[in-house]
Amino acid sequence: MDVRSDIHDFLVSRRARISPAQAGLPAHGERRRVPGLRREEVASLAGVSVDYYARLERGNLRGVSASVLDALSRALQLDDAERDHLFDLAHAAGNSTDAQTASAPRTTRHIRPSVQGILAGMTIPAYLIDGELNILAANDICVALYGDVLTPDRLPLNLARFVFLDQRATELFVDWPTIAENTVASLRGEVGRNPVSRSLSDLVGELSTHSIEFSTLWARHDVRAHHSAHKTLHNAVIGDIDLTGVALELGGDGLAIIAYTAQPDSAAAEQLAILASWATAQEPGDHATGSTDPDRRDGSTV
Repeated sequence: MDVRSDIHDFLVSRRARISPAQAGLPAHGERRRVPGLRREEVASLAGVSVDYYARLERGNLRGVSASVLDALSRALQLDDAERDHLFDLAHAAGNSTDAQTASAPRTTRHIRPSVQGILAGMTIPAYLIDGELNILAANDICVALYGDVLTPDRLPLNLARFVFLDQRATELFVDWPTIAENTVASLRGEVGRNPVSRSLSDLVGELSTHSIEFSTLWARHDVRAHHSAHKTLHNAVIGDIDLTGVALELGGDGLAIIAYTAQPDSAAAEQLAILASWATAQEPGDHATGSTDPDRRDGSTV
């Protein structure tokens, strides 16, 4: 990944979305040549010189203090996820080198038996995912919820690759456009945290090449933290079901369990009960285990 280019594009895209009125600045009714704020207006709001801000926007965040980054975050009205992303980019700018980029290894995630046990013992749909959006394992009811998408022979499955390159994604996710936006925003955040990942760079390159929708969303430089999200999924057994996905991060593993919950006594809760009974009646399978090699490709149809 080109950290300097990412910094430039992120800062430009953030100031372009803020009008002078939103920033509390007088517009004076003049015609503006650029959308959003000008560089000098951002510099003034952040309390730095125009030349210094221009240097930052060119992608040079090396050695920038936390106080300046905080001031810039306030000036650009960044939310928590965007502020964290800016700090990640600054960290990458100060630590990345050509040698690091060239030698960035691909890592294999090891799933601890205790984590596998927790996943298998959960009575609600849940899957295990890493930062690069590789789904490594899923429990039986989650496999039933996703149909044939998360069967053990297809794991690991990259969620971003599935969303953009597999036609089944638009059938599974009722609100596919929102899922697509959130997926790209999550992936953009991971790029900021891990800019020297060769597998991540390869994934972004593949998706940009094969999906116009992905490349369009990627160019927005949106970043979001998805600790909880509403999803409507279509299932062949129970029809459309409204669920809330909650991320349970596993400290030290670099992994998270995504668990789907339903409101008590709701239609979705009844649907999950039906799905659980249906899954139990199927051929027994060890769905809470899966390949732990995220470099293996899933069976998506491109």
